[in-house]
Amino acid sequence: MQAFSRIDMAQKEEQAKVSFLNKMKEKWGLQSLFQVVIVMVVFSLTGMTVVFVRPLIFSWFGYDELTPFWIKAITYLLLIFPLYQILILVYGTILGQFSFFWEKEKKLIRAISGLFHAKGSGN
Repeated sequence: MQAFSRIDMAQKEEQAKVSFLNKMKEKWGLQSLFQVVIVMVVFSLTGMTVVFVRPLIFSWFGYDELTPFWIKAITYLLLIFPLYQILILVYGTILGQFSFFWEKEKKLIRAISGLFHAKGSGN
């Protein structure tokens, strides 16, 4: 009886994984589950690269545990954040998903630029 419950649990776990991937496929407007996996790999590679590069950049500037947080935060926003955006396009291109990530980047650029434009000021 316990063997059947293990099989049922394994099947339910597999269905949950496929269900999650299908939700991502639908949300992102992708064509296949393989494409969803590739997009997730791009996000992973980009994140891992930034986690590796950030300490190198911070040490290059001479930052340590005594460096004020606000200085690190500004450096992150001015250097690391744009680096992430470039890396995601590079990895996306290498793995054949440039158009997906380029559309995401354009949305991000529009959202950020919208922060600096006064809407409906009436002047």
